[in-house]
Amino acid sequence: MNKALFGLILLFAGFNLHAVTELDDVKSFTLNNGMKIMILEDHSIPNANMYIFWKVGSRNEYPGITGLSHFFEHMMFNGAKKYGPKQFDRVMEAAGGANNAYTSEDITAYTNWFPSSSMEVIFDLEADRIEHLAIDSKMVESERGVVTSERTTGLENSNFFMLLEQVKGSAFRAHPYSWGVMGHQSDIDNWSLDDLRNYHKTYYAPNNAVVVIAGDVAVKEVKRLAKKYFEPISAQPEPRKVHTVEPPQTGERRVYVQKESVTSANILMGFHVPETQHKDYYPLTMLASILGDGDSSRLYRSLVDEKQLATSVFTYMPDSFDPNLFYIYATAANGVNAMELEKAMIAELNVIMNEGVNQKELTKVKNLAQVNFYRTLSTINGKANTLGSYELFFGSYKKMFSAIDDMNKIDKKDIKRVANEYLIRSNRTVGILDSAKDSKEGDK
Repeated sequence: MNKALFGLILLFAGFNLHAVTELDDVKSFTLNNGMKIMILEDHSIPNANMYIFWKVGSRNEYPGITGLSHFFEHMMFNGAKKYGPKQFDRVMEAAGGANNAYTSEDITAYTNWFPSSSMEVIFDLEADRIEHLAIDSKMVESERGVVTSERTTGLENSNFFMLLEQVKGSAFRAHPYSWGVMGHQSDIDNWSLDDLRNYHKTYYAPNNAVVVIAGDVAVKEVKRLAKKYFEPISAQPEPRKVHTVEPPQTGERRVYVQKESVTSANILMGFHVPETQHKDYYPLTMLASILGDGDSSRLYRSLVDEKQLATSVFTYMPDSFDPNLFYIYATAANGVNAMELEKAMIAELNVIMNEGVNQKELTKVKNLAQVNFYRTLSTINGKANTLGSYELFFGSYKKMFSAIDDMNKIDKKDIKRVANEYLIRSNRTVGILDSAKDSKEGDK
């Protein structure tokens, strides 16, 4: 990257040159129980951030226990041996800290922000719920109701969520990416206490975790606390491997969803693409950005601004351990039927497949990706999350330090190639959500 561009990126990102992270700044070690810990010292503010990435998501479930990974995101805050119900948040807040968590198809992540002086409290809290989480019937039933309500509300309030569930279920016939992170309602209703205890013991074992600590900490002190609180937790047998491979899709699949309250058609297309570690990851993310990232993207300009066929459009491609989907989503404008909008979406894909992209838009998406990358690394939370994400999804945190070079290697031919390889009809699953009235009219 030339110096002028690098300076521009730092300027827009508000990036502090003194906070630039280099490969040698990251220290890592593995405890005797197999828990990997990475440390990045950053003394810019007197705070620290701890991420614990558990290598468990909906990908590790199977019919009968779907939704358990997300359920544990709730259960992990509901009490253990030393710190009882609701004490995790209260003790952390009293120590000046805060927390959050999220579950994906591949991982469950817990993050804690705290003053550096409170680090031992955070280690104590986490160790307690890792080793001694309370799984009692009363609390389980309470949280079962919470996740049921969350699932129902999500389906009722989000057209995207409702379509996503149907498209995933059609696009994946074998792989566990078939179901959503929330799981199937019939499974939520029927998890047993043994299901929960076995799942926690298997997947919340220290040898199934990656811990990242960034901020105003000292490596020596982190090691001392990790050995005191985390190392005594027993390792468990390695979890069952996910060996199911989704067979190639050999023809377009279509799903139709009727929803009385919808006022205009929604379309979600999913195309099978490789996993994050694949060489086509960066070309595909740039293609996604060119197509649907923001008001200047191709799909937005064409479908929203020029033809006024849609009110919104975006693309999405999740990081994943296994081959996943490249999504394109659009909401039709009033009076525009699904068939008309779908035809226009496909026409734009055909243009990029036939003609490729120009150098100006490729340079733009590269610059945007790099600005976002450096902006993320300007905070201790961003550094910790990015280090852990590269370690898990790219195979090593070291790949984070070659990311800019890897992005810059992508050229116009790469974008056109991946568009022609993956955005083809036989590899496409199309989901259409519309009102029952409009769906019936479209069938005539």
